Amino acid sequence: MWKGKKVLVTGAGGFIGSHLTEALVQAGADVRVFIRYNSRDGRGNLDDLKSSVLDQIEIITGDLRDADVIDRAVKGNEVVFHLAALVGIPYSYKNPREVVETNVLGTFNILIAGRDHEVSRVVSTSTSEVYGSAQYVPIDEQHPLQGQSPYSASKIGADKLAESFYASYNLPVVTIRPFNCYGPRQSARAIIPTLITQALVSQVIKLGNLDAKRDFTFVSDTVAGFMAAATATEAVGKVINVGSGQEISIGELAEIILKTTSSTAQLVIDEERVRPSKSEVNRLLADNRLAKDVLGWEPHVSLEEGIGRTRLWIGEHLDRFQIGKYQI
Repeated sequence: MWKGKKVLVTGAGGFIGSHLTEALVQAGADVRVFIRYNSRDGRGNLDDLKSSVLDQIEIITGDLRDADVIDRAVKGNEVVFHLAALVGIPYSYKNPREVVETNVLGTFNILIAGRDHEVSRVVSTSTSEVYGSAQYVPIDEQHPLQGQSPYSASKIGADKLAESFYASYNLPVVTIRPFNCYGPRQSARAIIPTLITQALVSQVIKLGNLDAKRDFTFVSDTVAGFMAAATATEAVGKVINVGSGQEISIGELAEIILKTTSSTAQLVIDEERVRPSKSEVNRLLADNRLAKDVLGWEPHVSLEEGIGRTRLWIGEHLDRFQIGKYQI
C-alpha cells in the first residue's frame, strides 16, 4: 500500500510527526519532510530516529508561512500529511499573532500547493481543543466549535479552510482531529510528561486544574489513524475524531503516574499553570464511532500500558527536561 508512495510530512520534527515519519518509512513510503528552519540545523525529534530510517528521508527546511518553500515541498508528492503548527495554548496567550499566522496561513499554503499540484490526498491535523468545553459527551464531529484560546481559534480557521478547499476545488482533504496524544518523545509542554518527570525526581508536583477531564490516546494509535485517513476512500471531505473514547481527570491521572513511578510526591496547584477561567476547557471525551466506521480504526494501547512505555522512555532521557519548569 505504501511501498514507493511519495509522501510529505510537515511538522516531522515534532512529537506526532516524528512517529508518523518513522512509521511511513518502515512501511516503504518515499518520505520527504518539512521542518522549521533554525540556524543550528536542528531536526527536533527526527534525531531520535535510527540512522537507517533517517538516511531515507529527504529534509526541507523553511517557514510554513512562506508559500514558495511550501510549494516546492509539496511538488511531486502524492500524499501530504500536514501536522506543522504552533501548538502551545499558553504560548498562544503570549503570541497570538504568530500562532494565527503560522496555523492559518501555513495551512492555506499547504492547501493551495495541494490543489495546484493535484495531490491525491491531504490529511490535515486539527485538535480536540476546537470543541472547547464539552456541551455534551461523548463529543462527535457535529459538536459546536468554540475558540476558547487563540490556539484553538487558529485551528478552527485552519479546519474551515480545509473544508472550503474540499467544497470549492474538490481537493481530496481529510481532517483528523486527535484528542490528547501522548507517548515517547513528547515534551513537558504536555501534561503526561510534566507529571512523569516531576514524579521521578521531585517531592512536589506542580499542576494546574486537577478537575479537568481529558481523553488520552497513545501515539502509535494516533499515527495509525493518520495513515488510515490517507487511504480510506470514504474519508475524503470528512472531519474525523481520533480519541480513545475514555476520559480521566488530571487528578486521577496524577494518581496513576504516582503509582507507576512509586512516587510519594505531593500535588500542588501552581497558579501560573491555571488557564483563564473562560479559556479553560473542562472536559473532552471523544466519540470515535466515525473513525471506526470510516477508517476501520480503534485504539489498542491502554492508558496504563501507554503510561508505562512513556515512563520508561522519559527515564532514559531525563536530561532533556527542565524538571518542574512551566514549559509553554
